[in-house]
Amino acid sequence: MRYGFDIGGTKIEMAAYDRQLKQVFCQRVSTPTGNYREFLSCIHQLVDRADRELQTQGSIGIGLPGVTDPRSRKQLAVNVPCLTGHCLADDLAHELARPVEIENDCRCFALSEASTPQTEHLALVFGAIIGTGAGGGLVMNKQLHKGRNGLAGEWGHTPISAQLAQRYDLPLFTCNCGLTGCFERYVSGSGLLALSRHFGHPADTVPALIASYRQGEPMAQHLMLMYVDILASALAGLQLLLDVDAFVLGGGLSNVGELYALLPPAMGHWLLPGTEPAAIYPPVHGDSSGVRGAALLRQSWQ
Repeated sequence: MRYGFDIGGTKIEMAAYDRQLKQVFCQRVSTPTGNYREFLSCIHQLVDRADRELQTQGSIGIGLPGVTDPRSRKQLAVNVPCLTGHCLADDLAHELARPVEIENDCRCFALSEASTPQTEHLALVFGAIIGTGAGGGLVMNKQLHKGRNGLAGEWGHTPISAQLAQRYDLPLFTCNCGLTGCFERYVSGSGLLALSRHFGHPADTVPALIASYRQGEPMAQHLMLMYVDILASALAGLQLLLDVDAFVLGGGLSNVGELYALLPPAMGHWLLPGTEPAAIYPPVHGDSSGVRGAALLRQSWQ
């Protein structure tokens, strides 16, 4: 049995999966954010309940925002403040008397979506999140590629090109990471809304902008085509670097169905002549992919 945890700033979702990856158990609780011992106790209680009800001792994988320092194994830049600076995997392994794997939630999404009927025959799959932020992960033959510093897949913190900036007279937004002009600041939900505000569109939410686009409002149409071109540029850059078989989109903007028809031809403008854009798929498991991918972590490293 495999246990997966998807840990966010407000809630923890824990699910158990059998050998066929069928979910057989699920529970949700509020995230303890202020006290580290309380957080460890919360995870311990969830695991104990699953062990009792399923009469087994499941393997444990955890997905959460942020990164684990590959040398110190301490958590960095997570949205659960009490975890920062602690060796969470080691402490939980001691508490639970079994190995614990921890990975960034975007890479858990990628691992899950690389193991579905639409992708299971493909060798290289890139999961690209376009939601609150822009992150992702590269899965090679069902194995996550982490990289030297555990940062593989952080495409949202690569810079937009001068050609894009000049084509649309784009503002150079400062990113929360400290850099300027990161793709995340343009292709995430907040990035699209920032572009909308910069160019003077009255929509105050992304759904309102999408609704205006679908109604044929000229300015919204222009903004969406600009957005598609920016996102296509980022995906084309990843394809030129990695030559992946497919991209799977995640996050809130992955629900905009028009993207799947608009992105491939737009990517073609950024690729070498004669290069066929990689397939672009919607997620199969959606919001549940994070916890499912976390459950697959132990398998990924074996």
